[in-house]
Amino acid sequence: MIVAVASGKGGTGKTTIAVNMALCMPPPVTLLDCDVEEPNCAIFLKPDMRQREDCCLQVPVIDEAACNRCGDCSSFCRFHAIAMLRQKPLVFPELCHGCGGCLKLCPTGAITERGHVIGVIESGACGSIEFVHGRLDPGRALSPPLIRAVKRRADSRGTTIIDCPPGTSCPVITAVRGSDFVVLVTEPTPFGLHDLVLAVETMRTLGLPFGVIINRADAGDARTADYCRREGIPVLLELPDDRRVAVAYSRGLPTVEAVPEHRPAFERLIAKIAGLVPRRHGT
Repeated sequence: MIVAVASGKGGTGKTTIAVNMALCMPPPVTLLDCDVEEPNCAIFLKPDMRQREDCCLQVPVIDEAACNRCGDCSSFCRFHAIAMLRQKPLVFPELCHGCGGCLKLCPTGAITERGHVIGVIESGACGSIEFVHGRLDPGRALSPPLIRAVKRRADSRGTTIIDCPPGTSCPVITAVRGSDFVVLVTEPTPFGLHDLVLAVETMRTLGLPFGVIINRADAGDARTADYCRREGIPVLLELPDDRRVAVAYSRGLPTVEAVPEHRPAFERLIAKIAGLVPRRHGT
C-alpha cells in the first residue's frame, strides 16, 4: 500500500502526520520525504543515513560540427531549453526537463546527453523504518525528476508513506501519482479551506482516492468540516490544538513519542485508511 500525505498549503502539519504514521505503522514500512526543496522528516526520525548519491538530469549536448542548423530541436522543446541564435544552437540546462525528445528528433545525430546534477538522494533507517529523502540543490527550479528518483527507491513490500511537497503544482502531482490513497492535511482557517478545495479538485482530476485530516481542529471554525460533509469527503481524523505537540515539534520530537496519548489516534487513522483502500479499489 502506498499512502501519500499532501496538503494544499504549507504549515498544516503534513510532515508531522507522515512521520507519526510511519512510527505507528506495522513493519515493513518505508518513509519517502519527497518535499525535496525543504525535506525535514529526518529532523524527527533521526535516521542512520547509509547511502548518498547524486541525482542527475540528462541534458542535451550539441556537436556544432554535426549540427545542420535545421532548428527542429528548438521548435520541439516546449520548455525553450534549446535556442537557435544566428544559426548557432544554444542549450539552457536549467530549463531542460530531460525528456530526450530532441535527441530522438535530431536528423544528423548531433545531440548527445550528459548528466546535470540537480540534487542528492540520501537513504538510511530508523529502527524498522526504511527512510529515503531528496535534497534539491539551491538554485535548481526543477524538482519532479528528483522526486521520481526518490520514489523509485520505495520498497515494494509493506507500506510506503510519501511526504509530499505542499501545494497543487507539478511537484505534488509527481509525488502523489501512483498512490493507493492520499491523505490531505488541512487546518480550520479560511486559507486552509481555500487551499484544501484546490487540493481536492486536483485529487479528483487525478482520480485518486483521498480523505482529510483536520489539524488543530478546535482552533478555528466549522467551515472546513462542513465543506467535507457537503462534498462527501471522509474526515479521517481531527487533531486538537495541543501545546505539548508544538513544544515537541520545536524540539524535533515525534508527537507519538513526546505525547503518547496521541498514539491511539494515529493507530485508528492507519486502520481507517487500510479499510478505505480496498473498498475504493473495488476489492
